[in-house]
Amino acid sequence: MPEAVPSSAAVSARMSRQGSRDTAPEVAVRRLLHASGLRYRVNVPVPGMPRRTIDIVFPKSRVAIFLDGCFWHGCPQHATQPKSNAEWWRTKLDKNMSRDIETTEHLQAEGWTVLRFWEHEVPDDVANTVRAAVLSARPRS
Repeated sequence: MPEAVPSSAAVSARMSRQGSRDTAPEVAVRRLLHASGLRYRVNVPVPGMPRRTIDIVFPKSRVAIFLDGCFWHGCPQHATQPKSNAEWWRTKLDKNMSRDIETTEHLQAEGWTVLRFWEHEVPDDVANTVRAAVLSARPRS
């Protein structure tokens, strides 16, 4: 990938402040899951894939949850295309989307249930979907 060259100091500063962990959508969903009695781990490395993490993990049930940002992961509704350094950004964002697919396929091949949500989705709806998946995937004793 070509080296990134900030189009301006303001853009560089703004992009460096983008959070990748504990985003507002993640925290909202985690609070709802915790309040419903579910316990989970956060920001867990993807088994067998260095430098990749799962946002919310239910290890015993083998359920992996990703809450993807609309810009960084190419939301079909809200993704935008930067005008400055357009080619570099297109390459970067395409690579992010390819990595998402590769990660999902890897986890599924290892027997995981993978759920991906967009940051704009309603936290209650996300939590309800996650709750149902975790409860149906729980090992029966």
